[in-house]
Formats: sequence, C-alpha cells, structure tokens
Amino acid sequence: MKKTHIFLGLIIAILISIPGIHAQASDKSLKMATTTSTDGTGLLDYLIPQFKNQTGIALEWIPTGTGNALKLGQDCNVDVLLVHAPEAEAAFIKSGFGKDRKQIMYNDFVIIGPESDPAGIKGKKVSDALDIIRTGQAVFVSRGDDSGTHKKEKQLWQSTRKPLPEKEAWYLQIGKGMQATILLCEEKKGYTMTDRGSYIKYQSVQNNTAPLKILIEGDDILLNQYSVLTLDPKNCPHAKYDLALEFLNWMASPGTQKLIGDFKLLGQTLFVPNAQ
Repeated sequence: MKKTHIFLGLIIAILISIPGIHAQASDKSLKMATTTSTDGTGLLDYLIPQFKNQTGIALEWIPTGTGNALKLGQDCNVDVLLVHAPEAEAAFIKSGFGKDRKQIMYNDFVIIGPESDPAGIKGKKVSDALDIIRTGQAVFVSRGDDSGTHKKEKQLWQSTRKPLPEKEAWYLQIGKGMQATILLCEEKKGYTMTDRGSYIKYQSVQNNTAPLKILIEGDDILLNQYSVLTLDPKNCPHAKYDLALEFLNWMASPGTQKLIGDFKLLGQTLFVPNAQ
C-alpha cells in the first residue's frame, strides 16, 4: 500500500512539473489593457471585484492609451482589451489581431477651460471653437499619446479643414493620461478635451469647485464609445480566449450593465451602458 501511495505521488509530482499543466488547472486569471479613463474614474475598481466574485476569474489591468493598448494586444502581451477608438478597433480586427468586439458603454467628449473663457468659445460648434482657439493662440493642452481621446481630438482638428497645430507654441502635447492633462490645463489656464467621466472625476476630487468648466458639449461628433475586444487565437494562441470571451459576455450582461449605469460621482452618471 505504501508503495502504491509513493508511486501515485511521483506521478502527480511529474504532472505538476510539466510546463502548462498546473497553470491550466488553476490559473483562472486575465490580463487586460484598457484606457486610462476606465481606470482613473474608479470604474474598474468598482466592477472587477464583482467579476472575480461571480466568475472566480482574477483580472489584472494595464491603464494606457488606446493606441498602446491595441499594440499590447497585437503583440499578445495581454488577453483582452477595453478601449474606445472604434475606427482603430475595426482596423485591429480586420488585420487579424482581434476576433470579437462588443460595445459596452459610452459617454461623450467635452472641451473644458477656465470659467472666464478668455477665448470666448462657450456654446460654439466644435470646429468654430477650435478655429477661435487657433486664431487667438490660446493654450490648448493635448494628451499627445495616441490614446482614444487623442485620436478623437485630432479628428476634431481635422474637422476645421486646417492642419493639426502640432508645431505651434500654444499647442502643448504632454504624452500623459487624462487627469495629468487636465491638471496642466488648469495650471496653464488653457483648454483641453476630455471624456465626461474623467471630467466628473476631476471635479469630484476638488469637491466640485475646480476652476475648469465644460464649455463645449453635445455635438454628435463627441460621442465616446467603449468596447471589449478579444484577441484572435490565430495570432495569439497562448492568450486566454475562453476567459476573455467570458469577460466580454459578463460586461454585456444585464447585471453588469446595471452596475455600470449605477456608477456615479457627484450624483452624475459617468458611463451609459449600451450593450445589445
């Protein structure tokens, strides 16, 4: 009997030592690349413990610009993506890097600046406001990091039918996340573009007394759609596709959609659920 136990113990030890055997049996974890707004607003700190409790899957996320998040997915350094640049996402899937894409939620972009509005852009159409900023050489702070927000900002400048003012002294590209960009904009008494969720977070940190206010909002072009993307197993055979798909479906489920809609700061909704 003792010899049998010893033999079985040796077999188990050998199986556990084989690369991948133990991990496949016990490693219910995901690594996700996501935009800084889902992290900086606190949305993921609110959602992910619920995901772990309901599915048993641990999720670690990397907050970064959407451009870099897509590159992390392309290079198979993560398992799943939560990003907000629809055109870039479509190209990602068409190129064979992504497999599934599901719309999860949206908010909108806004242009903010000092309450005194020295350039006089409040209430203008987006293209007109940017033309006024350009003509008056008012300080404009850009993330300049190829994030979803930066991609949208460049699209807005293109709507003016004039070149992106990348070489102008008044146009500051800082290569940082949204909160850092907003704080520099505040320091410079300039203008910037942000998603509404990040703006509400900025205001909440300062008890709704922060000096930068929303001056431009409401244009259709300012829609900000967030989606979950899985990676194509043909490009990333070692990515945890099944678990990533489980995360996508969980984010789109009625219960999670309600959680997203219930997430508020200063009594305001940061993200509107819209999974179908």
